[in-house]
Amino acid sequence: MKQFIKQSLLFAVVVVIAYPILIVLSMWLPIPQVFKPSINYKIGSYGHMYSRLQEARNIQGDVDILFLGSSHSYRGFDPRNFEPLKTFNLGSSAQTPLQTKILLDRYLDLINPKMVVYEVYPNTLGSDGVESSLDLIANDRNDWNSVKMAFEINNIKTYNTLIYGFAADLLNINKGFEEPVRHDEDTYISGGYVQRDMSYHTFEKLGKRKWKFRDEQLAKFNECLQMLKERDIETVLVFAPIAPNVYNAYTNYDTVDSLYNSYGLKYYDFNRMLDLNDSLHFYDGHHLNQDGVNIFNAKVREVLGI
Repeated sequence: MKQFIKQSLLFAVVVVIAYPILIVLSMWLPIPQVFKPSINYKIGSYGHMYSRLQEARNIQGDVDILFLGSSHSYRGFDPRNFEPLKTFNLGSSAQTPLQTKILLDRYLDLINPKMVVYEVYPNTLGSDGVESSLDLIANDRNDWNSVKMAFEINNIKTYNTLIYGFAADLLNINKGFEEPVRHDEDTYISGGYVQRDMSYHTFEKLGKRKWKFRDEQLAKFNECLQMLKERDIETVLVFAPIAPNVYNAYTNYDTVDSLYNSYGLKYYDFNRMLDLNDSLHFYDGHHLNQDGVNIFNAKVREVLGI
């Protein structure tokens, strides 16, 4: 029995040491991604997160408005529509409060905004945060916040990608990497915005559903708002437009309204304030095309008086 316990402990030690080494070696071994599905390190991937964070590190002077949130943020707030105000967008794909808090820890004092417009798509409060964690790990320098995020998410993809990410940072394997301004149908616009080539959404009838929230995301959302409050930064919560067929599929907006209004901040659901058309103003069920963005941004300026 003692021998079995000793062998088991030895095996565990070997695994703990060998496992991260094998993950790091996968940087150079010609292993197709299909055989390492739980490592998802993609620098400069969909959403231009790398370009956005590179620009954030080099912001000169204070910013009038900082936009936060998911892809509805970085594809919904065009800085050109808010000129002459100086704005910056720290949105990212599927960003949940877990990632928002890390971005605020790293960049809020550097950007030093007068106002924050926080795009609060309800689904981000019900997400596990895995997708956004992979995006952040691959496109930003990793630190203790990354480790805490991985433990909070507790998913093998996040753990493995973080090990890979720390090794990539340490070995500086991304030195000299430059993300192209244009990816497929997307073009990066200075200020953190991503403009999509003009296209149109095809209406699709959806079944009824409800928004659901996770306690850990709600707790982190509270932390984000508290951080902004402590710095006396005016904060506005915005539910950016999604295609009406998607919006109307959900039935529990009383719960959503009650939650966001409970923080004592200005909260605007622009889905109810604009008469947008599924087929004319969106390129998919969740994102405005440029015509829709321009209409939305004009309304934001009007409502906020900016």
